[in-house]
Amino acid sequence: MTNGAQALMKTLVDAGVEVCFSNPGTSEMHFVAALDDEPKMRAVLALFEGVATGAADGYARMADKPAATLLHLGCGLGNGLANLHNARKGKVPVVNIVGDHATYHVKYDAQLQSDIETVARNVSPGFVRTATSTETLCQDAVEAIAAARTAPGQVATLILPADVSWGEGGVPGAPLAPPTPEPADDATVDAIVSAIRSGGKTALLMGGHSLREPSLLAAAKLAAHSGVILLAETFPTRMERGEGLPPVERLAYLAELAMVQLTDVDHLILVDAKAPVSFFAYPGKQSYLVPDTCKVHTLVAPDQDITGSLNRLNGALGAGKAEPKLQPARRPGRPRGKLTAEKVCKAVGHLMPENAIIVDEAITSGLMLSVMTAGAPRHDLLTLTGGAIGQGLPNAVGAAVACPDRPVLALIGDGSAMYTIQALWTMARERLNVTTIIFNNASYSVLNIELERVGAEEAGTKARSQLDLRGPVLNFAEMAHGMGIHGVRVDTAEDMAKALEYALRMPGPHLIEAMIPESLSGVKRRILPWMLRSLPSLPLPVTRALKRKLAP
Repeated sequence: MTNGAQALMKTLVDAGVEVCFSNPGTSEMHFVAALDDEPKMRAVLALFEGVATGAADGYARMADKPAATLLHLGCGLGNGLANLHNARKGKVPVVNIVGDHATYHVKYDAQLQSDIETVARNVSPGFVRTATSTETLCQDAVEAIAAARTAPGQVATLILPADVSWGEGGVPGAPLAPPTPEPADDATVDAIVSAIRSGGKTALLMGGHSLREPSLLAAAKLAAHSGVILLAETFPTRMERGEGLPPVERLAYLAELAMVQLTDVDHLILVDAKAPVSFFAYPGKQSYLVPDTCKVHTLVAPDQDITGSLNRLNGALGAGKAEPKLQPARRPGRPRGKLTAEKVCKAVGHLMPENAIIVDEAITSGLMLSVMTAGAPRHDLLTLTGGAIGQGLPNAVGAAVACPDRPVLALIGDGSAMYTIQALWTMARERLNVTTIIFNNASYSVLNIELERVGAEEAGTKARSQLDLRGPVLNFAEMAHGMGIHGVRVDTAEDMAKALEYALRMPGPHLIEAMIPESLSGVKRRILPWMLRSLPSLPLPVTRALKRKLAP
């Protein structure tokens, strides 16, 4: 007879869930054994649960369908929470399978017993369920998969007790079709038309699935016809960009600079996005970044048909035949001299191959990445949607599994890399086409900036030591070697370009450790808070010039 795990495995693959990123334990052994019975399921081992969950996130962003994770009890789920948080904020579909003790064992409160449902609700608020019998397990599974796949996408968690897994009598379940999203209704479209025709300055703030080609082209027609400004959320889940696609300016991370972008906007139209707020609260500064004089409108909610709604708006405005502005081909020159973060980004823009996937968790070192790659060959950009660092390396694993024929470039800060460094081992084991670039500035650089911005008192030696990664300086090239990856350390722009050329030419994975100074340090870091405080009193052209200089 078929046991619960075997039936669950078939239920997953019949619904299109064909990859499982796993870090199993004793309670999950029957699920592990069932992998041999289902040739359509690819199993990818991670050495830490945060790698498994981040990889499932990256996979779904590129495959447009969920992968499964296999996690060991509440503790394993807890280890993977940060990247599930990022998936939740990015509205990414993930199906968690979390093992649990056998139902009859729970009453003994064994060492690993915990309240898994409470842990799961932090990242999976829309669907958490504990399977109670082998007979009903697969119905629970098809409902979990349907919940994950329903627009806009979410993390769904199914808790699998060991005896439900090993019990006989499992019956695979047929997949459920998710509902078809509807476009914006006539009243909503009419209200947006009135706002655009009112004569005030109008901007579209785009997020989620609106940053894919069909929606981008529809929005660009609107911009060409009606003069609407196109903005993207600060940390997009997946953004298609580069040569031949409409250019869209992302909102700045620093709230003061984002307000410069929005200060003269009269109407802000949300397209699969939320009204922008500051990443953190700061003494004496606003959290809500929309100007008081600006009216916010929602054209498309995340669960609606984005492209259909934009096309309806274009039809109502007569913009359907407008010629969209497209990004021309343009690459920066080959960098030379002492290596800096900007020159690393320049090398990426100069050498980026066709159809690449860029995973950006470079934090402060990636400030120039967008401008250096704007006119590069068409590519996808994945970013840190929830702000929980340690996403980049696992996301690159998942993206490479989803798109084995596409080169993946992961640009990662040194501090962020250490959260999920085990992902390198999975890259080597799976022979993934990933080139990782580590920006090693031996510092939590962004926190040095934030120390000034939050108005903390003058920091002393002990405080500064908590933001410093020297003593010893991490050696990522050696770590890469230890996990089976070709790694090289570079400190000149010439060597950086040569290393990247080699990595892109040879089968992966590869790691390039870029030894750089902090992008914002010394005098620059000391004057940054003063400059940000001064922005409201400066003429708008000056503030926008400063914004372009600091965070283009």
